[in-house]
Amino acid sequence: MRSYGQFCPVAKAAELFCERWTPLIVRDLAAGATRFSELQRGVPLMSPSLLSKRLKELQAEGVVEIRPLHNGRGSSYHLTAAGHEFVPLIIGLGTWGQRWSRRQLAEGEIDLGLLIWALERSVDAGAFGKPQSVVRIEFTDQPEGARLWWFINRDGACELCLEDPGFEVDLYLAATLADMIYIVRGDLPLTRALESGRLEAIGAARARKALRAWLNLGPLTKVKSQQPQAAGHPMPSQTKSAERVNSETTVEAMMTAVERCR
Repeated sequence: MRSYGQFCPVAKAAELFCERWTPLIVRDLAAGATRFSELQRGVPLMSPSLLSKRLKELQAEGVVEIRPLHNGRGSSYHLTAAGHEFVPLIIGLGTWGQRWSRRQLAEGEIDLGLLIWALERSVDAGAFGKPQSVVRIEFTDQPEGARLWWFINRDGACELCLEDPGFEVDLYLAATLADMIYIVRGDLPLTRALESGRLEAIGAARARKALRAWLNLGPLTKVKSQQPQAAGHPMPSQTKSAERVNSETTVEAMMTAVERCR
């Protein structure tokens, strides 16, 4: 970590917290990620070696605790008491970003793998009130092989599949990748997305009614943007940009999905 060369506690904390990737690692640990592979999916542009190095640095600073798994294969990662004190800063950063940052997606921000990971991590698997339910999402602007995704909700958890698992589908969703990101991020309200046709939801009335609960959008989506272009104006679909998804992230997400479905 680079030093500011100051004894000021603000400088000392910034040396650790403001190191690149650290806030995102803390964000994901606070959200419940504990495995190295889970943390990788949250920072797809970060190399595994750098992530490993950063976790060891955070452990040395007393922010992260690394615990060996019971089966002796690998480790799990957890915030310490010191790490948990960073969480309000993460929430504050997210609130500021939701309120004041540019809301228009740049080409490099339209990331399929990151969206899939965010959905898998955050949806409410019990929203449909059934022992098992299936949601299929079609990203209408994506190529074959990255277009269809199945989310199996059972036993209080969500399992992701890239290939049709063969179960009855309760709800079919269709949208461009960019529009689904806008929905999850809170820029495109769900009601407006459905009414305008930017999100299509096909299924029984009960399943369509449960969509909002299943998406389980976080509290940051309720923070109103102060950017003029986001004040009630619909976002463009950005189909051309959406087609240029980070290929490495997409492939990694696909392989993870297929592996989990076996």
